Amino acid sequence: MKKKLMVFFMLMVLVLISLAGCQEVSGGGEKVTLNEVAHSVFYAPMYVALENGCFADEGLEVTLATGFGADKTMTALLSGEADIGFMGPETTLYTYQGEMEDYAVNFAQLTQRAGNFLVGREKQENFSFADLKGRLVLGGRAGGMPQMVFEYILKKNGLDPKTDLTIDQSIDFGSTAAAFSGGQGEYTIEFEPHATLLEQKGDGYVLASLGEESGYVPYTAFSTKKSYIEANPQIIEAFTRGLQKGMDYVNSHTPEEIAAMIKPQFDDMEEATLAAIIDRYQQQDTWKSDLIFEQEAFELLQDILMEAGVLEERAPYEDLVNTQFARQAIQ
Repeated sequence: MKKKLMVFFMLMVLVLISLAGCQEVSGGGEKVTLNEVAHSVFYAPMYVALENGCFADEGLEVTLATGFGADKTMTALLSGEADIGFMGPETTLYTYQGEMEDYAVNFAQLTQRAGNFLVGREKQENFSFADLKGRLVLGGRAGGMPQMVFEYILKKNGLDPKTDLTIDQSIDFGSTAAAFSGGQGEYTIEFEPHATLLEQKGDGYVLASLGEESGYVPYTAFSTKKSYIEANPQIIEAFTRGLQKGMDYVNSHTPEEIAAMIKPQFDDMEEATLAAIIDRYQQQDTWKSDLIFEQEAFELLQDILMEAGVLEERAPYEDLVNTQFARQAIQ
């Protein structure tokens, strides 16, 4: 498996990365390219830091690009297209297991719960995961964090993902909501804004938060190459301070205030819908109060990956996580 992972990332580095969705945030300081795995309200603290001038205040000019997939974001990072990557930290484990010398290190954790929800066709006041037995659920791709967390929850509730229900993994990410509206599946796993939009259209109802059911899982984190940290500690320190300001804002303001702040990032979404999504994420305790990636969370992540069969051996926390900058940011 190690050889396959290494070959995969070597090939991906050769792929030309499309920096779709780029925007520059003025600051006139050190230039930093940040590549995010997707553009989602789930990452609100980062957008607050961009829109509220938190990075600019720290002397950074941040260019944001969307990778549209953890593999593409990691490729951008490893190839030098990006200075910092924002994605699920499981991807850093894959590069480490691939025996790369200059592997990616996580230095700040943003979300502490999964950001997707189980949506059903009917309201179920007393929903239980046992209700999924024998049912058809539109799920995520095999090996992806959303799917692995869903399977982890099913097992916690005494269900075998392979035999107790049918999980359709044939639909592309981002297209499951449309498929569900079109009549496919009895349940679907959806990120925002799709979960809220399905409710607004009357096509479905949120029955459970996977974030609440799975517990505190380190779902997304910021990482950079080991060599970049060594060469540019002052940039990582400034970036983390700016990010902490964004986190502080989200944890001290109303959904309406946060929605107004990040609205430029989501031109095609109504501000009221943005606020509703932010409220749902606040209610489930999505965002940490600090950016420290604790060892307990790192080990839980490895538990999930090993149970899913995508990780053969555990990696040392000290190698893949650097908490120095996150701790400095709260002093």
